[in-house]
Amino acid sequence: MSEAFLLTVNAPPSLEDALVDFLLSLEWRQGFTSFPANAHDHNHQGLSLAEQVSGYQRKIRFQMYVEKQNISALLTKLKVEFAGSGLHYWLVSAIEQGVV
Repeated sequence: MSEAFLLTVNAPPSLEDALVDFLLSLEWRQGFTSFPANAHDHNHQGLSLAEQVSGYQRKIRFQMYVEKQNISALLTKLKVEFAGSGLHYWLVSAIEQGVV
């Protein structure tokens, strides 16, 4: 079993189509999932008044299984293509992956 990670990316809804295109263009892609998410944060900088009142900001969350050998290139390309866009990402080790 190869070492792999679950990459999660929270993006502004305005970047949904661009991120879908970006992820579909990856040669090694294994598919990904996207869904609406509400991001809650104590830092109100950059939030609209409505977002401050509601306590959350709408985001689109992308999740994908990424093998270790693809992580560095993916993150480098992501940082170049979406520099300054406010994407928030994190990686966690994937213990197991499969289809039942």
